[in-house]
This record gives sequence, structure tokens and C-alpha cells, in this order.
Amino acid sequence: MGRWCGVRRRTGAGGARPPASGRPAGAGAVRPRATAAVRLAAVTVLLATTASLPGGTALAALAAGAAGAAGGAGGAGGAEGYAFADGAARVEGASDTAGAALLQPGATYRSSLARNDTLYYRLELDADSDTYVSVTAVPGSEGEVTAVDGVRVAVRDADGASCSLGSATFGAAHSPRPVTAWGMREIEPGASRCQDAGTYYVAVERVRPEDSPPDDWDLELTTATEPRPRRAGPTEPPGTWDSASPEPLAGQPERRAGGSGFARATAVGQGVWQSDIRPGQTLYYKVPVDWGRQVYASAELGGSDDASGYTTGALRLGLHNPVRGEVDDAAKGYTGRPAAVGLAALPPVAYPNRYASSRQVGALRFAGDYYLVVHLAAQVADDFGDGPFGLTLRVRLRGTAEAGPGYTGEPRPKGVFELSAADRAAAPENGATRDGDAAMRAVAVGGIGTGSLLLAGLAVWTVTARRRAA
Repeated sequence: MGRWCGVRRRTGAGGARPPASGRPAGAGAVRPRATAAVRLAAVTVLLATTASLPGGTALAALAAGAAGAAGGAGGAGGAEGYAFADGAARVEGASDTAGAALLQPGATYRSSLARNDTLYYRLELDADSDTYVSVTAVPGSEGEVTAVDGVRVAVRDADGASCSLGSATFGAAHSPRPVTAWGMREIEPGASRCQDAGTYYVAVERVRPEDSPPDDWDLELTTATEPRPRRAGPTEPPGTWDSASPEPLAGQPERRAGGSGFARATAVGQGVWQSDIRPGQTLYYKVPVDWGRQVYASAELGGSDDASGYTTGALRLGLHNPVRGEVDDAAKGYTGRPAAVGLAALPPVAYPNRYASSRQVGALRFAGDYYLVVHLAAQVADDFGDGPFGLTLRVRLRGTAEAGPGYTGEPRPKGVFELSAADRAAAPENGATRDGDAAMRAVAVGGIGTGSLLLAGLAVWTVTARRRAA
């Protein structure tokens, strides 16, 4: 019951980057830049700290937006620009199950994968919860990759029986980029395999090691658990839904730089969002999607002054669910003229979707933050230069929010399958409220406690900035 991905690579640099502009470096120029950096760092830390308080999700979105504005659209180009989760524990994969390190539910880890390795990690599971493991493989930006290479993830019980097998490949563009595969152990009615409590193993390997680059790939591994619902519901997926692709959302775009990894994804709601993207770069956005709602997105790449040449699968748009499992993806070639790519019309998020035979429908099994991942193939630079290129992301949410299944316990990580009041404000059913309004509502929801913390933090910011200026 796997669900997986696809898209191409760059062999040479084409076109020169435009020279950076700005004032000459000197004594008079250094101090303002340093002060601005201190202010940005103080605000970012402050807003990130308040993310655990009421209304914290929208505040965290402000922090992410501030960081994006400082670092540009998603950091450095190429797969090397991927931003791993802060505080992720380093874990070494074992060459066999006997030495496999334990992955704790709800945690995030870093590891690495050599070309010919099969690495093992261990899970200790109960007999009540569904468990999900995602593995993001990050190759170097210069290695030669093939369309069918990528990463494979298997979950097996202590006897070696397969619970799930999934893979993610680079696809037709041959462009090195972070690829994410997921595996799972599900508690299913009538199933006889992988249903008991006990030890399970996660096996990670490259899909085509014989054709893979020789360098090690960095890995980011996440685990999540989903308790049983409080009451039994249907065990058949919904039969029909509005499968017509909606008209792309119109309106004046708002500037919103994409993040450089799942952990740094920029929060957006329904709207039109604009950024820049360079060849080889991957940008991450997250959209809160409630039970009963449909998400649709499209990405548009601006034209080039040099409209000659062609890059296969140049612009890729993918959608991932709250445990980073891929739902859908689409890619479009580029000729230097404006190009657009859109996701398929998908059903509303619903718990019974997990019983569907379609991988896209099955991945829409819980509410939470869904991730839009945009990649521009490195080979675009060969014919059209290093950019940056204008990127427009259009996000539409349809349907009416519904009550979820109600879980018997607490998912790990906490809150991964639910939306806060601030999340819902960022994605209203009429699409009228913008993210900025939602963030301000979140500040109000936070109340006096959050306001006091903001004032204290701003005081520290001011004092620090004055000391730097002195």
C-alpha cells in the first residue's frame, strides 16, 4: 500500500548570474546591516517561541515569512539548499536488523545513505495505532541522477513480512532534488499481517544504486502515530466528489518566499502567492486543510528573455500530506515562455479515504498541514540562465469543514492531525481572509500572556539593536 513520486538534473551552468547590487562595503555600511540582522533574529526567535501558545501557528508563519524575506526564496539553489529540522537527532542506520537504532514516535532524525547501503531502523509499536515513517533523501546538487533513481522505504515486522513498500524517484527532469518516500504500519479490519504489538523495522535504500551518484545522501526521517478513532465509521472510501478542476484563483499576488524544507515551509492559505525560484531550487509551502475540504493548487513560471531551448519536466509541483506522504504531483516542460502546471482535482480530506485503492485518495486520510513542494529543474540554467525566475502559486480550498473522527489518544507529534483556530482563520471557507489577517487574529487569541511576551521580546530587541549601533 505504497504511495509515491517523480521528476530531472543539471550537468552544466548556463548563463551568468546578474551582479549583486548595493552600496560599497565600508564602516558606514556594516553597522546598519548588523543591526538589521539582530532585529530579524530577535523577532524570528520571539515569534517561533510563541508558536506553542494560543494562536501560535499564525505567529510561527510570521516567523517563517521573516526568515524567508532575509534569506531569499528558499536558501541556496540545488538539493544542497535543503533545510533540515532544527534539533533533529543524528542516528546511524544499521547494516542489519540486529543493530537497528530505535526511532521514537513523533520525532525527527538525520542520517545518511551510501550508494549501495540498505539501512535499518527500529520501531516499537502498539496494537492500536497506525504508524507512519517518511524519509527525505537529499542528494548533492552536482551528481548525475536518472529518472528512475531515488529512495525506497519498507516497513517490515520482526519476521521480515512486509507491511508497506514505497519509493520516490527523480522523474523525467533528471534534476537532483530532495525526494520523499513514506511507509506505514496500519491497523486494518480483517488484516492478519503487521497487526500485533512489538518490534518492526524500517529499511531504506536507493532505488537504482547501480545508476546512482557515488556520494552519500543526507536523510531526514520522521515518525508519526495516529490512534484509533473513538467510534467506528465506514470502512469504504467516499464514492463520489466534485472532481471538476476549479478555475485558478484570480487576484493580486502577495509576496511570500518559499521555505527550504518541510520544517521551514512557509505557511499560506487560500490566495495567490508570488516568489522567485532558481534552477535546481526546491521551495516548500504549507496549507492548513480541514476535514471535509478539498485543496487545489497550480504553479506558474514566468517567461525568459531567451525563449529558445527546451527542458523536460522543468517545473514540478507536488502535494504532500501532514506526515509528508506524497498525494499527487505534476510537471511541465519549459521553452522560455510562461508555463503553468496544476494538481489533479482531489477528493475532500476524510478518514475513510485510507480504504481507497487509489494512492492519491488514500493519502488524503487526515486533516492538518499539507505541503506544496515546487521544484525548478537545474537544466533550465543550461538554456535560459541562472534566473531567478518569477513563480506564482495559486491555492484554492473548497468545501465545508467537518468534524474529524475524534481519536482515543493523542497523536504524535501532538496536533499533527488537527487545525487550530488560527489555521482555520488562514483558510476561511469563503476565501476572503488573507494570511496577514489570520496572524493578527492569532495575536488577539493569544491574549494578555502572548502580548506580554511580545512586549518583553521587543524590549530586548530594541536594547540589543541600540547596543550594536553604539
